[in-house]
Amino acid sequence: MTYKRKKLIKKLIMHFCLIIFTAVMLYPLIWMASSSLKESSQVFVDAHHLIPEAWNFSNYADGWAGFGGITFATFFKNSFIITTLATIGSVVFSAVVAYGFSRINFRGKKFWFIVMMLTMMLPFEMVMIPQYIMFSWFQWIDTYLPLIAPSFFGVPFFIFLMMQFIRTIPRELDQAARIDGCNTISIFFRIIVPLIVPAMMTATIFSFYWRWDDFMAPLIYLQTPEKYPLSLALKLFSDPNSVTNWGGLFAMTTLSLLPIVVIFFIFQRYIVDGISTSGLKG
Repeated sequence: MTYKRKKLIKKLIMHFCLIIFTAVMLYPLIWMASSSLKESSQVFVDAHHLIPEAWNFSNYADGWAGFGGITFATFFKNSFIITTLATIGSVVFSAVVAYGFSRINFRGKKFWFIVMMLTMMLPFEMVMIPQYIMFSWFQWIDTYLPLIAPSFFGVPFFIFLMMQFIRTIPRELDQAARIDGCNTISIFFRIIVPLIVPAMMTATIFSFYWRWDDFMAPLIYLQTPEKYPLSLALKLFSDPNSVTNWGGLFAMTTLSLLPIVVIFFIFQRYIVDGISTSGLKG
């Protein structure tokens, strides 16, 4: 067997395995999209068939109608408000904190860095009750503030990610900028920020995913249905005391994934660049 034939066979095997793995990973999404076009009574009876016997597009209209006069347009709007503001806060202020830890010397710098890193190891269940009590003191319950305000103090994972970029940027650039009359703030905006754009874009993508899919925090802090994001609104379809509208549930779940899919395909290259590249390319 020639070398070219061996290489061809290896490629065919590799592509075959990738296709199988891709099919396994995508099957739940395909099943969900298919179920959104079936009658609610047939979703689980005919679960093994991906192609519906009768295409029921009315599930999307019924699901979009929402509950109690609140359409899913309101829930989409709420999710975009929470996700957008929280993402902006987490990315911008994580960059500021990362710059401070990387470039500015201050008393207790190492101690506060260790404290910040330790917060990454705390599970949400451990801080859930203390945070609720604190936000209750602030009278923030049933508002978006508990979901948005903490992001404006930075996210430890994003801070650490951006610090790795900033540390690869030569300090000679800072010194040259100071000779030209730049202060600390000017150096950050004119030198550092343009060079850490890949890291900031990566943080933006991850933050958007996490906030868009967040269920526990809105469940704890929000009480008024008009303020619910999509994650809580989808739960309203399931009613143990009556018949669940499975068709509408899967229809709205399919629509709720569209923003994530669009953002992934548009910015997927930034995920790789943000993690694998350094802050300064030679």
